[in-house]
Amino acid sequence: MGAAYEISFIISEDLMLSALRILCFSMWMAGLAWPCRAAEWPQFRGAASDGISPEKILKEWPVDGPARNWLVPMSDGFCTLSASKGRVLTQVILNIDGQLKDVCLCLNAATGETNWTASLEDSYYPDGQAGAGDGPRSTPTVSGNRVFVLTSWLKLICLDIENGQEVWRVDFRADYAATVIPWQNAASPLVAGDYVYLNANGLTDKLFCLRKSDGSVVWKGQKDKMTQASPVAATILGVPQILFFAQTGLVSVQPETGAVLWRSPFPYSTSTGASPVVGGDIVFCSAGYGGGSTAVRLSLTNDTFVVKPLWRLSSLMSQWMTPVYMDGYLYGLFGYGQNNTAPLKCVEMATGKTIWSQPQFGQGGTIGVDGHILVLSESGELVLVKADPAQYTEVARFKALNGKCWNAPIVSDGHIYARSISEAIALDVSLPAPSPLRMSSALRGPDGVFRLSAVSADGADVDPARATHIFVQATSDLLAPSNQWLGVNGPLTISNGMIHIEDSESTNFQQRFYRIFENP
Repeated sequence: MGAAYEISFIISEDLMLSALRILCFSMWMAGLAWPCRAAEWPQFRGAASDGISPEKILKEWPVDGPARNWLVPMSDGFCTLSASKGRVLTQVILNIDGQLKDVCLCLNAATGETNWTASLEDSYYPDGQAGAGDGPRSTPTVSGNRVFVLTSWLKLICLDIENGQEVWRVDFRADYAATVIPWQNAASPLVAGDYVYLNANGLTDKLFCLRKSDGSVVWKGQKDKMTQASPVAATILGVPQILFFAQTGLVSVQPETGAVLWRSPFPYSTSTGASPVVGGDIVFCSAGYGGGSTAVRLSLTNDTFVVKPLWRLSSLMSQWMTPVYMDGYLYGLFGYGQNNTAPLKCVEMATGKTIWSQPQFGQGGTIGVDGHILVLSESGELVLVKADPAQYTEVARFKALNGKCWNAPIVSDGHIYARSISEAIALDVSLPAPSPLRMSSALRGPDGVFRLSAVSADGADVDPARATHIFVQATSDLLAPSNQWLGVNGPLTISNGMIHIEDSESTNFQQRFYRIFENP
């Protein structure tokens, strides 16, 4: 059952007709962390490529923010963070023996201490503005015990997560005559299953799928020139696919073969930085520099995808921030050239209609978590907003970081991690453990059915939301192995602040032994 609270108790033959004496023991301990669907954030846009964390988090923050685990110095770079296996990873510029290098940096997630650094290549950004924090923009991807980093100059490097030692590398400029676009690469490598996907902009082939084990090519092809947008893995109408946002527009391919499933043209001008967003059978994309936004709806006819344009707006532009899709709406920082002032908008996915707009966030980033939008503003404020199309509702806000933040925060294992060009921070937003449950009564009714009740040990009403996380097992043989205990399928309800459970099978037994698990 995973991490859980377990309460076992016995109802036996000679105790059937009165309030029963309960013999119980529990495996919970005071101070045991409450399992809150902890999840990792192993790559750009999270494990599912959708920018949404499955975790439940603390939403009532003090004025000065959630408890801070650490705050450490950070150097130039606009990439975000990834988190896996107790480590937080990013790219930065460091001076190594008098030479500026792009470096993969691995921090201890609990302490912020540096576990290791791995020098990747010379740091060179001819298109950047001096002193503006320019640097690497591609986020490391973690899969198993490997870290995959795509550098600004199109080297894909696989590192050992334990020590940062190089396992293999592919230099696309040297091996495939790849061309680096202005402002260099900002896309992050996508890992799905056993493969790594990227647009490497080779001379003859642009799209690549490599084996993550050794970097060998699974397939390569297509002529769609790269942008700064990262590829996305999605399943649309039951069909798994990899979506690239290239200079030609959207290109969807079959993951194992690279065969094109569908295309949708979109104009390119100067730079495209935001990744495509999938919402059901609708795909959205957006770009700055006059690109605007569009959405298309997909359908299948004789196993062939049909693309239907839904809307296009030249005025709605996401310069490099990828919005979040939740329940029919996009939430994101839209605005071309509006540094420090770009608004957070709620946009209806199917129509492009702006439902509400809140100014003064700037070119930061957004993710979704626990029914809310977590925003990192360009100036380093963390803002929690309800994902509610009815109105803009701000839940919490505080100044978390100094320095420019042209990236998004992440949530992993009950913590918010965020960075700027000068600092990185870890904040504890894990939920406090609820009071454990205590059995209060167990009765066999006139119909012969056992009815059990449980209350919160601190006397508070049991939150009805806990009902879906409670599992009951029973057996007639106390010595039966765990795998022979059967689930109780009778009704489990919460009323008057108490949990009530019926065991409809109990009429067939003169004694029953029960175990209750709570595992959110």
